[in-house]
Amino acid sequence: MLWVKMLHILAMTSWMAGIFYLPRIFVHYVEGRAAGQDVTRLEIMARKLYGFMTIMALFTVGFGLWLWLGWWGNSGAWIHAKLLFVALLIGYHLWCRQYLKRLQAGQLAQSGRYFRLFNELPLLIFIPILIFVVLKPF
Repeated sequence: MLWVKMLHILAMTSWMAGIFYLPRIFVHYVEGRAAGQDVTRLEIMARKLYGFMTIMALFTVGFGLWLWLGWWGNSGAWIHAKLLFVALLIGYHLWCRQYLKRLQAGQLAQSGRYFRLFNELPLLIFIPILIFVVLKPF
């Protein structure tokens, strides 16, 4: 089961790296476009990163379910609180997909400042997940 836990952590780390980086691409895209720069490469990067993130999210959820069903079946209420925040993180992931579609259509209208703030949301979701997993407060 420790191998599954290691794979879960590896997939989660990779997913979170993408979650933190994709909005930065959005920042550079909207600011570059406003400055009249060629942002084609950023469109490609965003699309490929989102695909990678999605695969890692699926692995994270899959290995997490495996751990939950095989090891933490009677783990306490902390796991339910963690899963609530994981659901929020999945929602954020899907929200990024909506922005990616707008980017690909050339209709990403938010400012760089907006996406800088948007980029802070996953951290606010991730911190409680870490607290629940490490401290198991209840």
